[in-house]
Amino acid sequence: MGIGIAALMLRLCLSAPDSASEAPAAHPDASSTTAPPATVTAEITVTAHGVPTPLRETPAAVTVLDAEELEAAVPLALDDVLRQVPGFTLFRRSGSRTANPTTQGPSLRGLGGSGASRALVLADGVPLNDPFGGWVAWGRVPRIALSQVEVLRGGASDLYGAGALAGVVQLLRRSAAPGGLAPGDLAPGDLLLEAAGGEQRTAAFELWAARRRGRWSASLAGERFTTAGAVPVARDERGAVDVPAGSRHSSVEATVERAFAGPRSGGRLVLRGSNFTERRANGTPQQWNDTELDELVAGADLPVRGGDGRDGHATVRLWSTRETYEQTFSVVAPDRGSEVRNREQRVPSWMRGALARWALPLGDRTTLIAGLEARRTRGESDERALAAGRVTTTAAGGRQDAGGFFVEALLAPHPRWSLAAGLRADDWENTAGPIPPSTSPSAPAARRRERAVSPRLSLRFQTSDAWSLSLAGYRSFRAPTLNELYRGFRVGNVVTDPNPRLGPERLAGVELGAGWTGAGAARPRLAATLYWMELSDAIANVTVTSAPDLVRRRRENLGRTRARGLEIEGAFDATPRLRVAGAWQLVESTVESFDADPLLVGRRVAQVPQSQATASLRWRGAALDATFAARWSGAAFDDDRNTLRLDGFTVVDAEAARSLPGGFALFVAAENLLDETYVVGRAGVTTVGSPRLVRAGVRYRIGG
Repeated sequence: MGIGIAALMLRLCLSAPDSASEAPAAHPDASSTTAPPATVTAEITVTAHGVPTPLRETPAAVTVLDAEELEAAVPLALDDVLRQVPGFTLFRRSGSRTANPTTQGPSLRGLGGSGASRALVLADGVPLNDPFGGWVAWGRVPRIALSQVEVLRGGASDLYGAGALAGVVQLLRRSAAPGGLAPGDLAPGDLLLEAAGGEQRTAAFELWAARRRGRWSASLAGERFTTAGAVPVARDERGAVDVPAGSRHSSVEATVERAFAGPRSGGRLVLRGSNFTERRANGTPQQWNDTELDELVAGADLPVRGGDGRDGHATVRLWSTRETYEQTFSVVAPDRGSEVRNREQRVPSWMRGALARWALPLGDRTTLIAGLEARRTRGESDERALAAGRVTTTAAGGRQDAGGFFVEALLAPHPRWSLAAGLRADDWENTAGPIPPSTSPSAPAARRRERAVSPRLSLRFQTSDAWSLSLAGYRSFRAPTLNELYRGFRVGNVVTDPNPRLGPERLAGVELGAGWTGAGAARPRLAATLYWMELSDAIANVTVTSAPDLVRRRRENLGRTRARGLEIEGAFDATPRLRVAGAWQLVESTVESFDADPLLVGRRVAQVPQSQATASLRWRGAALDATFAARWSGAAFDDDRNTLRLDGFTVVDAEAARSLPGGFALFVAAENLLDETYVVGRAGVTTVGSPRLVRAGVRYRIGG
């Protein structure tokens, strides 16, 4: 069906007016697909601190991927693209194209994870983290609809609250807001399309289209992806039950915007509705999972007059998300010759939230940011256990109410000095009990209420036109998800139990950064950050019993872990057409204390390599574009006791694109070009990462 849609949309595109190919206008650094990059450095603006700020003036470690970089990236999945950011990882090494959704929670800076996210993922301010489990469906926002991705590393609960324990990944969409065009006129980037097919019966189709009339605009974005996948079990351990882990998903979102005129020029109202569906095979015939998710977002961005006549702005967002997640589990025979389904789960959940934020200039050197946020999340896990011909039904779940208030002052007492001081107070309450209510309404529901105060202080000193130094200290937190509190699961012969007594994770950290931005057409930049973070009551999967046929783990608040490390990233134009970039992270992430099991003290945190590095070359020719990227990861352990070693590996990606007249481009891309075999897990059976995937396709763009 996806190929049929692609053909239909291609015919529609061919009937549109021809125009020259042009890169997205969402970022000033983007250049034409048929011309060399501009030689004038454009200022990159980020929103990590709540107000638009030039990247080189931000007192935090922020990595930005603009529209040009996102388009040039080889991987299909956004989480694989983000792995070029130093320290970005999911729970396991496998990417979202093949991994179980419950392992797709991101983390940063070597904090590790238990499947739930230790970083908050936002799309224009609205959380994308799963309402029940905290993980992320990375295909929810079509990649073609993105204009920029910002990754803020380090505790960010002072502005973003629960979930921003180790940082924030902010997705910014392309906007179809009017820009002074005549009604009905086409503007650059009004239609973008990509269709491709390749190995493993893989097919992908993406579309972004927009129209404007007066102050009204509308856009439609969609993505369809399907693949037969590859067998995830290592070749020498496979049996008759091992089949490819295929997946398919589709996402669509429609947005309507109305721009303001007159005194409120620059403001807008926005309404967006979206749907995401996904089905995955988990590597055996009896194991699969389904996701169905709908979301509605309404909001406004308004200019606010500051005390000195400068404009500030206010942002309001209201959202409602409803999701149903289903998954099956099985017991596989030791010889992997047969399996028996033993568990079925259905997890309905929803979240409703509201955010209001003001940024108000109080003078030439002061900006005040303040805001309120509230969320309510409900969910349950309806489970059917199948054993000896009997079916046992259980239900567990609950509700989580959370709210917070934050304030931040941005000060510039001297042209070379800037200071950011922020504070946020959060309050949340968990109420246990199945939803709808259990058959025993007289049973009292367990309630637990917690509070957190999250301060942050950042200082930045511009030592010269090229060099800057920054220093930051912060505290942040993450509340346990409903999934961690109430839902168990099984992978292979490893059973992980929930823990309704879990408390929040709390992090304290300090970091010292140095940045250098060179002058001239080469656009050189280099940034380095030393950091020290201690995580108290970290939620981890702790081994309770271990036997050859069954390993039982339970989620626990591990006493204290520590991550200290160094991250370096940089980029420059080696020639007017060749962009070179790279990043490296060195981290020591260890357990510092755990009263329940002293043997864990001194062990490395599971799934965290001591070193990671990335490098990329991007050639922008007159008619031929090419990208070459490599990612290396050092060795890690798959378990808390450091007995299951995962060796280091290197993955190489490459793409070449040929521009054609009329806005077309043909491309061929290869993920894991060298077909590297690398281990991603040892939970009873050895699982491996995705093999080489070669695909070819066409891109099309209407623009002036």
